[in-house]
Amino acid sequence: MPQTRFTDVRRFDSIDSTNRYLLDEARDGAPEGVVAVADHQTAGRGRLGRTWEAPAGANLLASVLLRPDIDLGDRHLATTAVALAAVDAIGAVGLAGVGIKWPNDLVDPVGRKIAGVLAEADLSSAGAPGVLPAPVVVGIGINVNWPGDDADLPPELRGLAVSLRQLSGTAVDREALLDALLEALGTRVDDLDSPEGRAHLATDLRRACTTVGTRVRVDLADESFEGTATGISPAGHLVVETDGGTRLVVAGDVVHVRPGS
Repeated sequence: MPQTRFTDVRRFDSIDSTNRYLLDEARDGAPEGVVAVADHQTAGRGRLGRTWEAPAGANLLASVLLRPDIDLGDRHLATTAVALAAVDAIGAVGLAGVGIKWPNDLVDPVGRKIAGVLAEADLSSAGAPGVLPAPVVVGIGINVNWPGDDADLPPELRGLAVSLRQLSGTAVDREALLDALLEALGTRVDDLDSPEGRAHLATDLRRACTTVGTRVRVDLADESFEGTATGISPAGHLVVETDGGTRLVVAGDVVHVRPGS
């Protein structure tokens, strides 16, 4: 493994959720930098409770424990750091052109999903004197060698998801990808520690973001609206121009609206 702060890598043949495992470890005092990697998750989760099932050992399923000592309003940038590190890692194993669909999906040039990122925080100890900064566990699932082709997918996902194997035309080494991810993550996590670094994360997100320039529908807890995504704010939020003015999207489900849909 390359030189990296993430040397405590814990491997599981099968586990319910690598995020759940690291949140439990964090509550017991585990430090930043612990990584959990699984061949199979029985209760892996995506945003909004979505699930994704793949054959054991086919994809990269990993979570990392972070303890950024930053304001609560900036903690979403931990997701950005992991997503950008994943783009870096995929490029390091020979695949260019991967982008980020705001806020947390990695996609190929035609918009098919390659990976999803999910951050979960435990704020119960936030602000308590004499304790470690509150943990943020960021999980990522990368479609490495599954699906092999669209026929492997349920009909409703065909054309919407893709694997690195499909894009490269050959099997991809999961261990090489994990090494590249952890190496890239070291620099990205360093950026969380300063205002300049966090601004750098937002700038790199803007450059990698496939959502900017597209027509979108934003689904919030209490409303939905449409507009054109025009940028990423210095804090990493999505800027959307609507008929009623500019909206800043801090969190929400963002759908790219295709012409004619």
